Amino acid sequence: MRFGTLELAVVLMCAVVLMLPDVSATRWTVGGNQGWSTNVNYTVWAKDKHFYNGDWLFFVYDRNQMNVLEVNETNYESCNSDHPLHNWTTGAGRDVVPLNVTRKYYFLSGKGFCYSGMKIAINVENPPPPPSASPIKESNDSPSSNYRGQIVVPAVFAIAAVWDSFLRLYW
Repeated sequence: MRFGTLELAVVLMCAVVLMLPDVSATRWTVGGNQGWSTNVNYTVWAKDKHFYNGDWLFFVYDRNQMNVLEVNETNYESCNSDHPLHNWTTGAGRDVVPLNVTRKYYFLSGKGFCYSGMKIAINVENPPPPPSASPIKESNDSPSSNYRGQIVVPAVFAIAAVWDSFLRLYW
């Protein structure tokens, strides 16, 4: 049985994917189905959600009327959009904001819409640690879990290679 370059690359890529940690960033559509508009209470919308470092906010709105501005707390409270920290408006009405710093974020829509409730404050926190695995009870005559892991992964790849060869011969 001989591997070509493509097959070897696929096998190596699969091995790397299996070794990567589980990453679960969330893309939050601000306002849910109603999007970034005047008829949503964003305090209520964000109340039961946990925003983690690495998540994204997705603002969907009427690009001809509204915008997405990041401001400080003082400007958030007073709906002052004159000096934003960042203007996330791209002109498409579909703006994505990465939440890549653990801190409090303040967003509002200028052009008077903030006074109609188009503002949201969220607290971004570090993700919780993954749950710890319960220890494996081993008896003296059983192989260690490390030894089992060293056997199982290569065996899976060997079975896959044999299966692939079988399919190539008979199909």
